[in-house]
Amino acid sequence: MDKKQVEEVIKAILARKYSWACVLILRFHGYDPVDYIPYRTYIRLLKENYLVETKDTKDTANKTVDIRSFQANEMQFMQQKKG
Repeated sequence: MDKKQVEEVIKAILARKYSWACVLILRFHGYDPVDYIPYRTYIRLLKENYLVETKDTKDTANKTVDIRSFQANEMQFMQQKKG
């Protein structure tokens, strides 16, 4: 893992997102997290951490998921799984 990847894992740990840190470690070392955790759990973690964009408004920060990028990412994953 390079320095940026290690920082990302440490950031997840400091945020107490241990499952996400495990996913990152697996991905950064070239493993498919779905081989180690259930698919639904992996998708939930992606939604909560990877695909969530924070958009600042005047008063609050709203978290929204970009559904189009999620669907494209999921389709790419499913195609890789079949191939």
